[in-house]
Amino acid sequence: MDEGGTVERDYYLKLADDGLRLPIAADLVLHEYADPQAILKNGDQLGMVLEQTANRYHSPLALPHMNLELEKIALLGMLGIPAEEAHTYHFDTCPGHETFTTLQQHLRDQLPAELQAHIDSVGYIARHTRLLSVGMSIGPFSLMTKLVADPITPIALAGMGVTAEDDEEIRTVEAVLELGMRVIMHSIAAQVQAGAKAIFIAEPAANNVFLSPNQIADGAEIFDHFVMSYHRQIKAFLDEHGVDLYFHCCGELTEYLLRKFCALDPAILSLGSSRVLWEDAAVVPKTTVLFGNLPSKQFYSDNVITVSEVAYRAEQLVRKMQEAGHPFILGTECDVLSVPGCEQVIERKINALMKAGKMETASINN
Repeated sequence: MDEGGTVERDYYLKLADDGLRLPIAADLVLHEYADPQAILKNGDQLGMVLEQTANRYHSPLALPHMNLELEKIALLGMLGIPAEEAHTYHFDTCPGHETFTTLQQHLRDQLPAELQAHIDSVGYIARHTRLLSVGMSIGPFSLMTKLVADPITPIALAGMGVTAEDDEEIRTVEAVLELGMRVIMHSIAAQVQAGAKAIFIAEPAANNVFLSPNQIADGAEIFDHFVMSYHRQIKAFLDEHGVDLYFHCCGELTEYLLRKFCALDPAILSLGSSRVLWEDAAVVPKTTVLFGNLPSKQFYSDNVITVSEVAYRAEQLVRKMQEAGHPFILGTECDVLSVPGCEQVIERKINALMKAGKMETASINN
């Protein structure tokens, strides 16, 4: 870090060069405790879980517990929708001026306990440890897809040239994006104020399922309009406050979308297991560390992927990324969720990840 506390980009490049292995594994440690739900509502206790996770896996980065429902529950709560209804709630009509006014009035209210604890856990790491404190938020586009029953149709219509003036569904998508952005920026700002040195933006829905690659190839500006315009705002805010961007998308991507993400100049770019990272290395600037991308969603079962398969894929990633000459941190494509009864199976795969390529890395560094 420099004297003002800002993390220099070389810091992440050195972590990659030193062979850091980094599973996103706070959920595993959390569920070793008797009452995980209580911890998720207590910022200091959650912060201790993040600290324990980082120490267990020998990481100087304290990655947060990944919960992409936090901002949705907060947004809907401000609009009077109870938390127990939030998970399945969708906007049936376009939010109007009154909805925006209500949201603005309640943005400074006490946040839901789990979102406040998430923010406070970032602060715990910043205050009480020497770890680098990383915050997290869902991306605006992914949040929108959780709040609209059918986001694909209006985006496709927009790709055909239909505008919000002409179509209620497109107006709804645009209004919900704006609503979500206000809560996301509020959450990010609170985490930065708490001491976050980097923010992990999880935008898994910004992919080929929701945004037609054919329309984009034909010149439709739907990706810029519905996705990138919001991320440029987030990046500008982070740059203003000297906070790094970790950008995550584990969805199916084209090279065009990948290049767009690279334009945000993230310190770390986290991609899903559908991507061939050593091929992506030709596209991603060497100032951005590539991260991933072992299939963590499959770790729960040996019938889906075995320990030896994880070890093989991990060794292949390390070897191929070394050959590509691109800064790389071996990790998981997404978070590793705790699955009751599968703890030992999952841990064996995490251990395979942690051991991968260590001899090769050591010999190269020596």
